[in-house]
Amino acid sequence: MRLESKSPGRHLPASSSPVTADMQQVERLLCPNELEKQNAHLRQTQIELEAQLDRYLDLYEMAPIGYLTLSQDGVIEQANLTADAMLKSSRSDLLNRPFSAWIIGPDRDRWQHYLQQVLQQDERNLLQGDAADNIELELMRSDGTPLIVRIDALCLKTTVADSVVRIALTDISARKQAEATAADLRASALDFESREPMIVSDPAGKVLRINAAFTRRTGYTPQDLVGQHVSLLQSPHHDESYYQRLYGALTEHGHWQGSFWGRYKDDNSYAEWLMLTAVYAPDGSIDHFVASFSEIKDNREVDADIHRMAYFDPLTMLPNRRLLYDRLGQVLASCSRSGEYGALLFLDLDNFKSLNDSHGHDVGDLLLSIVARRLEVCIRRENTVARLGGDEFVVVLESLSPDGNHAAQQAGQVADKILATLRQPCDLEGPEYACSASLGIVLFNSDQRPIKQLLKQADMALYQAKNAGRNTRFFYDESMQAQQDARSALNQALQLALPHQQLRLYYQAQLDHQHHLIGVEVLLRWAHPQRGMLEPHDFIALAEESGAIVPIGKWVLEMACAQIAHWSKRAETAALQIAVNVSLREFSQPDFVEQVQQTLAASAADPARLLIELKESLINLEPTGAAAKMRALKALGVSLALDDFGTGVSSLATLATLPLDQLKIDRSLTAGLDAEREPHNLLVAQSIIALGHTLGMDILAEGVETEMQRAFLQRHGCLAYQGYLMGRPLALEAFESAYLQ
Repeated sequence: MRLESKSPGRHLPASSSPVTADMQQVERLLCPNELEKQNAHLRQTQIELEAQLDRYLDLYEMAPIGYLTLSQDGVIEQANLTADAMLKSSRSDLLNRPFSAWIIGPDRDRWQHYLQQVLQQDERNLLQGDAADNIELELMRSDGTPLIVRIDALCLKTTVADSVVRIALTDISARKQAEATAADLRASALDFESREPMIVSDPAGKVLRINAAFTRRTGYTPQDLVGQHVSLLQSPHHDESYYQRLYGALTEHGHWQGSFWGRYKDDNSYAEWLMLTAVYAPDGSIDHFVASFSEIKDNREVDADIHRMAYFDPLTMLPNRRLLYDRLGQVLASCSRSGEYGALLFLDLDNFKSLNDSHGHDVGDLLLSIVARRLEVCIRRENTVARLGGDEFVVVLESLSPDGNHAAQQAGQVADKILATLRQPCDLEGPEYACSASLGIVLFNSDQRPIKQLLKQADMALYQAKNAGRNTRFFYDESMQAQQDARSALNQALQLALPHQQLRLYYQAQLDHQHHLIGVEVLLRWAHPQRGMLEPHDFIALAEESGAIVPIGKWVLEMACAQIAHWSKRAETAALQIAVNVSLREFSQPDFVEQVQQTLAASAADPARLLIELKESLINLEPTGAAAKMRALKALGVSLALDDFGTGVSSLATLATLPLDQLKIDRSLTAGLDAEREPHNLLVAQSIIALGHTLGMDILAEGVETEMQRAFLQRHGCLAYQGYLMGRPLALEAFESAYLQ
């Protein structure tokens, strides 16, 4: 038998053994499997190579460094994506263009020289570490923006005769900017210490640093100024509104420059050209201000500006104190030659501070400007109107009559015209404001009194006008000097009254119609070391004017609250109210309500036993602000009374909105309630009583001295009284002995 192989042309003999046949069969099966394995291995190797190539390409394309391949001529043949992004160009724009096209002019020659160095190096140089140095170039991107790069280059041979240059681009723009900034800072530090006077402050105006030039110019050392407010350097040549406008321009625009009057350490003023710059933080907020001062060079506009600042008030453009002195000196000299009289009129606005505090400085400045224009229309062209500062104005009249009486008449007529003109309502961009002023007048001729003495005498007459009720005028006479000297001495002694424990509290009883004690009013006395026991009318007005009333009033409140707490422990006095007078100056303090609250808490006094008395004039001055503060006091549990009611012109509509508990009929009305005295007082008193009842308030009459007065008040519904008929004010021990035992 014969078997045939499936392989063509190959035959197996029939005598072959079975083993040989099996091996041949296995061989036929294994050969295709081995080939398949080899093919699979090759495919896997190909995949891995392709993956490695992809990773290499990713690393190449996305590397943080730009890579370019250049020909020997410097033409770009290859570029990665980072290089595209750095140069802000597409791949098509980069390829086949010389790299030097992106180099800014001055650096192109340096690049060509560097490229030749790279091309001349060989692989042996590279192996020995002798490669060409890197180079820093400034490039211009396709969008026109600059780019500073460091270039590292390598020359690679591709054939025996040919080679390419591989370059790596590293963006060093940020580093260069930081180096430039540091250099600028070093230069600025040198500049700060070596050039014009300079000062640095924080946004709140606190001085952070001054340079040596500033110390040399002004006399101020860092120890004098650092940590202080820049207002320490302010000159009287500028008022508050000037600095507000300057700061507003600085914060809005980031810079300001102009002529400026500063102040040396010795209090002399100096004119400088000031440049202010705001330096901003990264978040856009102002980090600090830098001010530099320089001498003013020849400039007509600047000179004119300095002249205006030196001699004119910047708000009203009226002559200032310096120009007033100059013109007044000329008028005095003229009067000495001609024998004619002149007059100095010193005026200030009534209640201006309260307007400023309640409505703001902008409204106050508007009123001052209106007053300035009105004063100018009241006088002849040859006369002078000046603003001294604040709400103080001076009018100088010249060429009056050589007769003293006639000259006084002429000056009085001008003063009356001024007061009448100022009384006209003012439009302050809101409700009309009723303005008024007090005015003092002094005449002069050839007696050659010093200017400061004239101003002082006019100021004394002004003080008399204010004491007479304001909105009027007074002439100076010699008796005023003695009064002024006595007043100055009294004021000096008053400043020591509280620390030297010279103040006393007296208590005056308040009784009802059944003669029961229902309350007391504390009244201040001053045990003057030379003049004996002084009553309030001798010193309270002076205390209010000087500001001493604020600490004195605080002491009175503390003593009254302590007495309330003490009396609360006794059955016969636990229900008594103690009334305390509060002045306008005290009530206007921003923290007045907090002071009352703290005093009540510290003394453990019952707020319901404290009655605060406010003047009617205080309510009229600023009804809205007063009402808010009164409501805050009521929230503490304190009672409120309107003192001296009937002497002012309170609006009934306003009165009805105030949280008052009591109306006090003024003693001037009570004094006229006797049958033989002024009959119209009877009608006024009846009206006040009826008004108080209508508004749900208690009524108390002060100054009750006769039984006839008390009886009239009782018949018409007033059931509480205070006055000499009930008892005089007494020291605490005498009061308790008379009323509580």
